[in-house]
Parts: sequence; C-alpha cells; structure tokens
Amino acid sequence: MKSYNSFNVARQQVLEAAKIFNLDDAITEFLSKPQIEVNFTIPVKLDSGKTKIFEAFRIQYNYARGPAKGGVRFHPEETVDTIRALACWMTWKTAVVDLPLGGSKGGVRCDPKVLSNSELERLSREYIRAISPLLGVDIDVPATDVYTNPQTMAWMMDEYETINKRHSPGVFTDKPLQVGGTEGRRDATARGGIITVREACKAFGFDPTKEFAVQGFGDAGQRAALLHKEMLGGGKLVAASDSQGAIYNKNGFDPEELVHHKLKTGTVLKYPGAKQIPQQELLELDVEILYPAALENAINVKNAESIKAKIVCELANGPTTPEADKILFEKNVHVIPDILASAGGVTVSYFEMVQDKSLFFWEEEEVHKQLDKKLTLAYNRVCEAMKEKKVHPRLAAMLVGVARVAQACKIRGWV
Repeated sequence: MKSYNSFNVARQQVLEAAKIFNLDDAITEFLSKPQIEVNFTIPVKLDSGKTKIFEAFRIQYNYARGPAKGGVRFHPEETVDTIRALACWMTWKTAVVDLPLGGSKGGVRCDPKVLSNSELERLSREYIRAISPLLGVDIDVPATDVYTNPQTMAWMMDEYETINKRHSPGVFTDKPLQVGGTEGRRDATARGGIITVREACKAFGFDPTKEFAVQGFGDAGQRAALLHKEMLGGGKLVAASDSQGAIYNKNGFDPEELVHHKLKTGTVLKYPGAKQIPQQELLELDVEILYPAALENAINVKNAESIKAKIVCELANGPTTPEADKILFEKNVHVIPDILASAGGVTVSYFEMVQDKSLFFWEEEEVHKQLDKKLTLAYNRVCEAMKEKKVHPRLAAMLVGVARVAQACKIRGWV
C-alpha cells in the first residue's frame, strides 16, 4: 500500500482548495506552512535516577483568527510531520465551526505506557517549562490528545501558573472540573460527530436506526456507540474494534455492556456472543453508518471500493486517504470529514476558555445546547459549499475553513 506523509496530504488539501478559489501565490504559500515551529529536547529524571532525553514539538500553524488551539500528544512514534499535519487540520477545524481560534498541536516522542505516574508528571512539567513563553490565553492554548488526559492538563496548568505567578486556568483546556474544566467535555468529540450524522440523515435521507460499526473503540469510539442510540432514536451496533482485534454480531451488541467489557479487560475481544473478524472486514461491512475512530489512512485505495456504509463519520484524524475520498464520492458514500465530524472537542474546549475567562460556569445542558447549535450550523454550511462547488464533503469543508482563514489573513494585511 502507498505510504502517506500526513503533512503532504494536508498541504495537498490546502492547495486544492486554493486552486478552486483562485487564491494568489502568496496567500497559498502562507497557508501551506506553519507560522511558528519549535523542535526541542526535554531531560527528565526517571524513578531509577537516570535521566532520559525526549524529543518534543510545538507548532502554531496559523493564528489569524485568534489564539492557536491544539492538543499535546505523548506517543512513541511521534514525528514533526504528524504534528504539522494535525496543527494544519486544527486550523481549518476551528474555522469550519467558526470559532475565534487558530490551530496548533504539540507532542512528545515517548511511550507513556512504560512511564510511571511520577515520570509522566515530570515530563508534563518539563514540556511546559520549555515552551512557557509560547503559551497564553491570547497566544496558544493546549489541550489533551493521544495518551494525555485531564490530569496531564492539570499538571501543565500548575507548572505554567508557577512559572508566571498568576492564576491562568484558561491557558489549558480539557482540565478536571475542580480546576476550571467544563461540563460536557468528555463526550464532546463523539457528541459532535453524532450531531453531524443526524444532520446528514435529515439532508440525504439516511436511516440512523439501522446497523452501525465503530472502528477504534477508544474514548471517542465508545462514547459514539453510547450516544448513537440515545441521540438518533435507535441503531444496532454490530461491530467494534481496537488495536487487538475486531468483533461482530449480526444481532448487535449492547453498547453499555461492551464498553464495560472493554474497560474491564482492555479489549473488545472475547466479549460473550461475539465473533472475531479481521480488522479490515469491519470497514467493509454492509452497515448504514461507519465511525472510523482509530488510525490514519484506514480507508485507502485498496479498500475504498469495498466500503458499503452509506455514511462515514470520521472521528479519527485523517482516516481516509485522498484517493479513497474520490472513490467514495463516486460511490455516493457520504463522508463527514474529520475537520467537521470531530470538531465537537475543540468547540467545547472553546466554551471552557470562555467560562474560565468569565469565571462563570455553564450547566451541562447549556454546553450541549451550544455545541448542537455550532455543529448544526457548520454541517449545513459545508453542505451548501458541497452543492455550490459540486465537490466532495472534505473539499467542501476545506473550502469553508480556508476561505475564513484567508480572509482574516488579508484583512490583517499579512498577504
């Protein structure tokens, strides 16, 4: 299978949108590169007394529309190009949902599974010591991402406040409620995806009460399985997968019981009544809705022709390759692209920033109401662009995002 560099894919998407808008060379080049990029090393003393050096990154891709916003990942295979791509996509994601934010992303190349809790705390604090001058509620606001969590954000926030000697909860989001976090954040990514599926069903006549499958039964995948029936009035979860394998039952699984099994055993495998199937087979099942919530490039030129789902709701970042996008569009598979489908997380993170700034916190019902409003408007705007320009949904979403960022850059007089 063809190997993809994530940032090359992201750049190609920008260039495709710029060509349709006939943007000039200067703004096209400007939107194709990060504004600020930092690559650094972090020395961390391990519990053994030895010091280990970790490579780390923080990239602020674009902040024309507001302070940069993006998560911090702890991953053993982290690369600068992955971080560049994710910061790029975050720029369009915040613009598509019309948030007054830019896009950023950070990461540390490490294996958090082999680090103790105290080692993770020291790593988190050292990361902030290294980039503290680059952060701020009006500069760049980190959040959770792969293998980081609310506790990570609490450590990072505390370190930032210690360095700057002032209370600054809004500089980090996805924090625990006790230190300025918001209600409604934990299921926000999945909830946003379900809202876009609901709107797609309204717009194109799909049936959300039929079968659906979840590829990647991590946090977002689990919550999507739980919320699907609640928010869409039905639906049968017939397949789910994680890094250890995939399971199937034509009669369906109880999402709550499957989540309980996953949390208890660490995998979806060996769930009572489940048949183990190849990972690839899950993607090709004849279901109404498929939720890719795991790896990049899962849907590619080798399997796109075999995709039978009517809707592909991308809760993962970059699960569909450019060639596969075109194949799915020609097959009338409705792809809800990641920069729209998974925008619920950053949207509620923005709500957290607003609440931290005002020191007035919303009830969960209000968070859900405002998220629904934002994602519904965003989905419908992308649909309008899709129909106006006669393009596939991902390109339509890119057109909305790129147009808004390009306009901000031009108004500022940057290009």
